[in-house]
Amino acid sequence: VKFNNCAGNKGVRYETNSLDFKVRADGTMYAAHHVQLPSKQLILVVTVWDPQTLGRWEAIVRFLVAEKSQHNGHKLKGRKPVPGDAAQQQSDTLLPWRQHQSANGLRRQKRDWVIPPINVPENSRGPFPQQLVRIRSDKDKEIHIRYSITGVGADQPPMEVFSIDPVSGRMYVTRPMDREERASYHLRAHAVDMNGNKVENPIDLYIYVIDMNDNRPEFINQVYNGSVDEGSKPGTYVMTVTANDADDSTTANGMVRYRIVTQTPQSPSQNMFTINSETGDIVTVAAGLDREKVQQYIVIVQATDMEGNLNYGLSNTATAIITVTDVNDNPPEFTTSTYSGEVPENRVEVVVANLTVMDRDQPHSPNWNAIYRIISGDPSGHFTIRTDPVTNEGMVTVVKAVDYEMNRAFMLTVMVSNQAPLASGIQMSFQSTAGVTISVTDVNEAPYFPTNHKLIRLEEGVPMGTVLTTFSAVDPDRFMQQAVRYSKLSDPANWLNINATNGQITTAAVLDRESDYIKNNVYEATFLAADNGVPPASGTGTLQIYLIDINDNAPELLPKEAQICEKPNLNVINITAADADIDPNVGPFVFELPSVPSAVRKNWTITRLNGDYAQLSLRIMYLEAGVYDVPIIVTDSGNPPLYNTSVIKVKVCPCDENGDCTTIGAVAAAGLGTGAIIAILICIIILLTMVLLFVVWMKRREKERHTKQLLIDPEDDVRDNILKYDEEGGGEEDQDYDLSQLQQPETMDHVLNKTPGVRRVDERPIGAEPQYPIRPVIPHPGDIGDFINEGLRAADNDPTAPPYDSLLVFDYEGSGSTAGSVSSLNSSSSGDQDYDYLNDWGPRFKKLADMYGGGEED
Repeated sequence: VKFNNCAGNKGVRYETNSLDFKVRADGTMYAAHHVQLPSKQLILVVTVWDPQTLGRWEAIVRFLVAEKSQHNGHKLKGRKPVPGDAAQQQSDTLLPWRQHQSANGLRRQKRDWVIPPINVPENSRGPFPQQLVRIRSDKDKEIHIRYSITGVGADQPPMEVFSIDPVSGRMYVTRPMDREERASYHLRAHAVDMNGNKVENPIDLYIYVIDMNDNRPEFINQVYNGSVDEGSKPGTYVMTVTANDADDSTTANGMVRYRIVTQTPQSPSQNMFTINSETGDIVTVAAGLDREKVQQYIVIVQATDMEGNLNYGLSNTATAIITVTDVNDNPPEFTTSTYSGEVPENRVEVVVANLTVMDRDQPHSPNWNAIYRIISGDPSGHFTIRTDPVTNEGMVTVVKAVDYEMNRAFMLTVMVSNQAPLASGIQMSFQSTAGVTISVTDVNEAPYFPTNHKLIRLEEGVPMGTVLTTFSAVDPDRFMQQAVRYSKLSDPANWLNINATNGQITTAAVLDRESDYIKNNVYEATFLAADNGVPPASGTGTLQIYLIDINDNAPELLPKEAQICEKPNLNVINITAADADIDPNVGPFVFELPSVPSAVRKNWTITRLNGDYAQLSLRIMYLEAGVYDVPIIVTDSGNPPLYNTSVIKVKVCPCDENGDCTTIGAVAAAGLGTGAIIAILICIIILLTMVLLFVVWMKRREKERHTKQLLIDPEDDVRDNILKYDEEGGGEEDQDYDLSQLQQPETMDHVLNKTPGVRRVDERPIGAEPQYPIRPVIPHPGDIGDFINEGLRAADNDPTAPPYDSLLVFDYEGSGSTAGSVSSLNSSSSGDQDYDYLNDWGPRFKKLADMYGGGEED
């Protein structure tokens, strides 16, 4: 096996896929030991690998196993077929099953040959079927043989690509081949007799499709995007473009070569890039890439097969877009060398100047974004410079208030740089530094109290008008001649006064430490200092007065009330005292009984427990139950000491065996005797009895009212004949009415001729009355509403009208009545009343006549 790695084959090693065979360093193959080969053919894979480059190469070696010689017993070497073996046959005839005759004249069967591959060019134009080869066996002279082929392309998909004449053994291709669809075919040839019996062993046929240059190179992408930094040196890698050719890559048909066709723009050179013709790597070939001049290049790349031969090869193109990326090769520069601004004093977060810069690098990138620094002129840190993210300007901002009286102007030196450092070899420009002049304007500042809060100490109780201190303010405006006036802002107890011109504080009342306005012995007041500037300004100050306690409060006895048993026992009263003052003007306290009246010391005694507590108890063996006012003198320990005579109300009462006052005893101790208590209880019982009787009477009366029956029969009850006036129409029968009955009567003679007497409220008034227009005789549907409204106004304005709780007559309803008047009816409870005259009153009183008239017949 011959191998050449173009490096002298130093160190290469040979291996096989069989342990029975080995390969020497010169490529000679040999059997490692005695081998018995059962088959007629042996296929081995020989591998060559280089330990230095780790490269591996493989080759397939086929051996034919020869028969042993009959006369000398020597093994014949296997050999590959050569054209001379088939010299006796036609050039297109294969004899894979040749017969050989031995030296003694006997015929013997030769092992099957390895048929060399059959090459078929793709895209053949025919005519089809086109003969490829003829296969025959030597036995066809003795018997009739039928030939056939099997495999992919024959009896397996794709079907019938190849066919064979069963009699002559000629094999054909039936259609044009496409190597890109399938590059090779493996078929098996069979020889059988007329009965289908196998005459020869099947042999393998390998058919290879010969490639033709029928495919153009195809780029993976039609557009490639790459980038390269501006200022890159020649040879800098940019990107890789790749084109694939479907033809055989081992032949020139599939060997693709690249070249650059055009470059746009051709600045600063028309050949800024080059491409590796084999790998497709694009690199820079010239210097001068500058993003500020050219930001993007468009390069047309051509791929050609046939190893780049433009005359015979097929070509295709793609576009490579190369973006020149920015590097910080341009330092930022101020547009002017000096800037100025103005700021009022005592103002913060105010922009006093805008610094503009110019940077030719890519906007809104770290190479463009500006960073400003104050180099000098602001040792106290009054200013900072912030960058506007949109305009990249520097905004000089006040972060610490400036004082006109301290600094009237600032001279700042500022420097600008980028977020990203400058590229290698790029120096800062002298225009990256500028000066900023800031003027401070004076404003009217408020006066302030140097000591705020101011604390003073004094004893409580100082008299009114005492000078406490001078609480003065300072006006920071030294260059303005202004006067300061003082006033009170907060004085909860109204104890202080302040001089309006000099701030002297005096007392307006006596200061009391025990007042509710005192918190932790401190009284706090707030004062206002205002100047007369334009506009005026004011400041506040707080004065704290710590009041030292004096003994000005006598102690008070506690408790104010107590109770004790009428007989002396262990039941005593614990007493103490409360003092509004603080130590040392409080306890220990002294408790004692006064000498007057004498009964106090006779009946009571005080026992001291400690400095704050004592016990009050009975001195005598028995004291009548009741309430006693016991005076006690309490003295504190102040200097001088104060005392107070306090009275404690003691209830003396009978007690049970536990020493507790009984209920009756407690009442008796309140001043009521046994008789009075019994009288009160009897009164309570009588009152409860009366309430119970009243409730029983009310319930009985309610019951009687519900059980009382009507004296008249329900069928004769006149209430059954009450007419309903809320009916609003019942059909055509309700449409026949005469509106003229509601109009003014045509004559008033029957009224004017009436005998004078008591006027009745149910009749039309007689005499002078307001006159209203007479309504027309012809009725109108709207007359009723107008008539009612006019009658209402007449009744409201008529001085002769009856009271409002009486019946009002709105209009005259006729010239007379057949029933007469019922005003003279009198009620009577006598049983012999005659009601027969009711029958003469007309139909309106028929029901009443039926009820009361003719009672004897009913």
